[in-house]
Amino acid sequence: MAQGTGHEGRISHRGFASMNTERQRQIASMGGKAVPDEKRSFSQNRRLAAEAGRKGGQSVPGSKRSFSQNRALAAVAGRKGGQSVPDEKRSFSQHPELAAEAGRKGGQASHGSSRPA
Repeated sequence: MAQGTGHEGRISHRGFASMNTERQRQIASMGGKAVPDEKRSFSQNRRLAAEAGRKGGQSVPGSKRSFSQNRALAAVAGRKGGQSVPDEKRSFSQHPELAAEAGRKGGQASHGSSRPA
């Protein structure tokens, strides 16, 4: 019979991983609550958050950006994200005129049109 390390079949009763799921969630949520709102720069400054997101995206080589390489994958992800929002919170599905206005503005911005909305 081969000799083992003496650890076969042992279960640790110490540490984060051995805790039940509810206790793990409690501890994990404490980290976010430890910082007051006024110290959370991204919650206070959307422009700063957007800039950081752009920088993060630019740091990934194009060959590793799955959505830029695979438009079908991006479309599937977008649909899933949209479907995860309840109907009453979907502004455009509740207000078609708002969607039309946003579409016109987006078109004008991307095509450099100077036509009024």
